[in-house]
Amino acid sequence: MRPLVLALLASSPTPLLAADPPKPIKVFVLAGQSNMEGKAKMSLVEYQAEQAATRDLFKHWRKDGKWTERDDVWIKFLDRKGKLTVGYGSPKCIGPELEFGTVVGDRYGEQVLLIKTAWGGRSLYRDFRSPSAKLPDEKVLEQMLTNLKKQKGKENSTLDDVKKPFGAAYRDMLAEVNGTLADIKKHFPDYKDQGYELAGFIWFQGWNDMISADATAEYTVNLAHFIRDVRTDFKSPKLPFVVGQMGVDGEKAAGGVKKFKDAQAAVADLSEFNGNVALVKTDAFWDLEAEAVFKKGWRENIDEWNKVGSDFPFHYLGSAKTMCKIGRAFGHAVLELRGEKK
Repeated sequence: MRPLVLALLASSPTPLLAADPPKPIKVFVLAGQSNMEGKAKMSLVEYQAEQAATRDLFKHWRKDGKWTERDDVWIKFLDRKGKLTVGYGSPKCIGPELEFGTVVGDRYGEQVLLIKTAWGGRSLYRDFRSPSAKLPDEKVLEQMLTNLKKQKGKENSTLDDVKKPFGAAYRDMLAEVNGTLADIKKHFPDYKDQGYELAGFIWFQGWNDMISADATAEYTVNLAHFIRDVRTDFKSPKLPFVVGQMGVDGEKAAGGVKKFKDAQAAVADLSEFNGNVALVKTDAFWDLEAEAVFKKGWRENIDEWNKVGSDFPFHYLGSAKTMCKIGRAFGHAVLELRGEKK
């Protein structure tokens, strides 16, 4: 019997080795206001995906004439979540997340999670103001209270009513990110308890500060506080941080827009942020074709307009091409900060 047993053992298959455990998922936070939400309408995206001049922008998201999903990139945008595909901008729109997810998803073998925390009409001066920036001077708050009391129905407002909105969006952002990471499996059942790494933070915001001289004057200081506080509150002191610089009106922008852009750029020039904060100049992706139609009258040329744009200039003309290019630039910037750019 013994020779037979030995023969059977010798001929049995090689025992299977245990598979390597899955690596921690890469988590990227995409935060800001309406342009981080994304305002390029799906009606425009659908049209351009079928045109010879623009379809290459979207071909990796199409199969047999339909939109695909990425199993390896998840996204959560407030009350929406799932596998990354089109439609994760504002309702029925795309934003930078689509091509940002393409870049980082292609780079990593492990699962990627995008957490988008963006709300239109928010300022860094007030809504996203982080703890170390503290509140404005009492004189400023008192003037705000005086102005508030002039509004109908707000005559009985107090100083607490003025103070309450300061930092509200910052706190909401922390709650959204921390809540998602504390219960990933609830949101994404395919999560295998492999843990996560907070891999980068993308900031795309500015309009509401740009239209206020006082907010513009403080922007450099407030954004520096914001970066430090984000890293502290997420317990990630070396978190790569990408700032999307205002790009409205393109490279020819002047006046208040240029002044605001300079305030943003000054943050990246601070020595403490050298090599760990990147500035992406989104004006390079301004859609001149859409601008030309908008300026000659988009309502009067609606058929032509619907082929190139879908919103107003403060939303980058709702240009799908612009949103895709900005997203890709954000992706490449964060990978370069991480030393992982191909």
